[in-house]
Amino acid sequence: MTKLEYTFKTDTLFKMLFTKHQHLLERLVAELLGIKYESIEQFNITNPEIQPENFGDKFCRLDINMTVNGQRVDLEIQVRDEKNYRERSLFMWARSYSSALGKGKNYRILPRTIIISILGFPLFDDPNKWHSEFQLLEVTTHEPLTDKCVLHYFELPKLTGDASADNTKELWLKLFKADTEEDLERIDGLGVPIMSEAIQAYRSIATSPDFREIERLRMRARHDETSALDHAEQLGIERGAEMEREKWQVLVSEKDTELEEKAAALEEKDAALEEKDSLIAELLSRLESRRQ
Repeated sequence: MTKLEYTFKTDTLFKMLFTKHQHLLERLVAELLGIKYESIEQFNITNPEIQPENFGDKFCRLDINMTVNGQRVDLEIQVRDEKNYRERSLFMWARSYSSALGKGKNYRILPRTIIISILGFPLFDDPNKWHSEFQLLEVTTHEPLTDKCVLHYFELPKLTGDASADNTKELWLKLFKADTEEDLERIDGLGVPIMSEAIQAYRSIATSPDFREIERLRMRARHDETSALDHAEQLGIERGAEMEREKWQVLVSEKDTELEEKAAALEEKDAALEEKDSLIAELLSRLESRRQ
């Protein structure tokens, strides 16, 4: 098995590939949404650029935002399970949906907003169901509240077995799941033209100077960030030790002060006792004198 250095799940490659080859993105989105490719009359990528400030962000998601036949569609790859993706994807939908409303505009013009998530981990319980679609429905009658909220989840680990040449949707997802050269060759060998074109485009992007430079800059930014975090952690450890020493110094000082106060109190008591002893001795002396 020859491990791929970069895969379709590599966020920078994913975004460069599908923004540069928009017709492939249109084909992919049509399959994932279950619509005919020929039905797409309007298609526009609204965030085609990879922003340099994102290079050092470990938690950055390089999603692709589109308008498709007047609908807002957000396609995202999420490889690692951070245990919050349900809430995150709902937040993504809410942000995209609400941002479409201009000041003073009517709520009725808000567009249908669709979030498509391709996941590198299981999210839902059913081990055999790799595609889940959610909408807002009444819990007993299942009457839809609106058709403007749609969330699709595709769980790659649940894709098992070899994909059929007749199932283009599953073939696309197999491309995203592929981690080895053999995986890609197996898909390419099925003789599906759009898959072969996607693999060829992937190889072109993965070896391009632009992509390599972006990856180099991103790795350097992440290395710099890691070094800065390590330095900050070391400073934190040193500062923590210093604070611990200061704390013990304060405690020792407080104990010393407490002991000094107790010693002073004892001295006062001793002085008082001496004074009493002196007074008693004087009284005894007077009594003795009177007896004589």
